[in-house]
Amino acid sequence: MQTRTPAALSPLRTPAQRSAVEPSGAADPARPLRRLATGLLVVMAAIFAASNHYAAAYPALGYVRAFAEASMVGGLADWFAVTALFRHPLGLPIPHTAIVPNNKERIANTIGRFLRTNFLVPHVIARRLDGLDLAGAVARRLAQPEGGGRLRQAFRALARQLLTAVDDAAITAMVRGSVDRRLRGFDIASALGGAIERAIENRRHGALVDAGLRWMSKALADNESLIRDQVRERTSWVMRLAGIDSTIADQIISALNTTLRELATDPAHPMRLKATESLVGLAFDLTHDAGLRAKVEALRDEVLSHPAVTDYLDGLWVSVKDGLMRATDDPGLLSEGPIGATLRRLGASVEADPAIREQINAYARRAIVGAVASYGDSIAAIVSDTVKGWDTGMITAKLEGVVGRDLQYIRMNGTIVGGLAGLTIYTVSQLIG
Repeated sequence: MQTRTPAALSPLRTPAQRSAVEPSGAADPARPLRRLATGLLVVMAAIFAASNHYAAAYPALGYVRAFAEASMVGGLADWFAVTALFRHPLGLPIPHTAIVPNNKERIANTIGRFLRTNFLVPHVIARRLDGLDLAGAVARRLAQPEGGGRLRQAFRALARQLLTAVDDAAITAMVRGSVDRRLRGFDIASALGGAIERAIENRRHGALVDAGLRWMSKALADNESLIRDQVRERTSWVMRLAGIDSTIADQIISALNTTLRELATDPAHPMRLKATESLVGLAFDLTHDAGLRAKVEALRDEVLSHPAVTDYLDGLWVSVKDGLMRATDDPGLLSEGPIGATLRRLGASVEADPAIREQINAYARRAIVGAVASYGDSIAAIVSDTVKGWDTGMITAKLEGVVGRDLQYIRMNGTIVGGLAGLTIYTVSQLIG
């Protein structure tokens, strides 16, 4: 399907339009040759005019005229052919001219098809990779601290580009949603019940009881004044006048402290055994009591819905990304310290073990060949679609810039060869009378 040629492709376009699609004089290596080819054609035209004018007086000039005449024909024919590749000659919409602009999509499809059938072929890629020691090359670079700098620098640059390119808002929402869903789906009641059961079975529940006793002792010490106030409020004024309320409060506090010390020092204390029984019952209820389980899950959901928790989940990705960005900014991250030492040991180990290198190479070959087999059509389509998306003037300028010098040589050769052919024909015609 032919498309209308843009005005920018016309040879009559303005200098501004011409500069938009053509390289500058310094960037266009074909421009001097184009001028030379055109100049040669002008010279042939001048020689033809002069020899034709004086041919009657000097018959020998007939040979010169024949050479110049045929040179002009050859030069003009090749100029037309070369120009017709990229634009309409003289801006005239002659059929089968401006071939490149009118066939951009076909050229794009051909490039993609050529790439797919000649390069992105699994057996071609496999043959190229056969015998290539990728693992050994990477291992040697990693094993030498000074030799792997470029590889490590490329890795840091790639990591930083990936981190910069990600959509923080989308990643934050994804992380928050994923963590929130996992936590809300987590059976915390069964987990707590199982943990308590295992602690009792392994006789580690004593630490839990001791922690509870220490907390109770501290709470008692912090709230002695509250106990005394409560006793004072509940005794008569006569007892307060006699100071009996203080004695009662002291006795209560002392009895509580004594009980807590006995519980902490006597593993066989009845109240301690009762506490163990209570833990066993709690573990059972956490696993089997639907009401208690519902209360634990409701408490879990309430905690997860708290603004402080949601703010923390929102900041998870930001914190991780900041840490990764700081790590990529550290030039010694992959060459010094624990990570650098690990990479050097890894490189040395792979380099010293041919079996491991062969396994890695085989895996790399399979992965690359598999990627080509799976995505070869997609890669070729990307190339083809990219060429199709180019501006018509751009693709014309690119192709003309690549083959422009050779095309101008064709013009000059056509001028000279045409002249020699015309001279030969004229000479033969004179010889045979």
